Amino acid sequence: MQFSAREDIEAPINSVFDMVSDFERFERMAMRRGIDVRRTPGGLPVATGTAWETEFKMRGKPRQMSVLMTDCERPAQMRFEASSKGMMGITTVDFLALSQRRTRLSVEMSLAAKSLPARLLLQSMKLGQSRFRRQFQLRLSEFARELEQRHLHGS
Repeated sequence: MQFSAREDIEAPINSVFDMVSDFERFERMAMRRGIDVRRTPGGLPVATGTAWETEFKMRGKPRQMSVLMTDCERPAQMRFEASSKGMMGITTVDFLALSQRRTRLSVEMSLAAKSLPARLLLQSMKLGQSRFRRQFQLRLSEFARELEQRHLHGS
């Protein structure tokens, strides 16, 4: 299953890349939502080869997911591979300078099942695909507006 979304952001490409690659901020946000996140190797800077081990509850069961940054080309692209017991996914984040003050952020994600329960989960996601795609685009739009505000206020 594949889906993508894109948003134009009123901020220079380097600023957008810096904000999107503020992984410590994302790690703190995840922990506030009850997700256990461990980065390996710990510390900065995040680069190709950085990995995260996560644990969270989904549908009442504890789950684990590993995420690996497989590519990081500043300021053009980041690529991640995620895998769990039954599923794997690839996420590509592209940055395109539309002008000195405007950047297009594109996110593409593909998911594949490795087990029968994961296939069933993907099948149920496909049934609600249009709603899922709308939600994905809405979340990226909200994220883009947040990035614009952060750039505007220098935080």
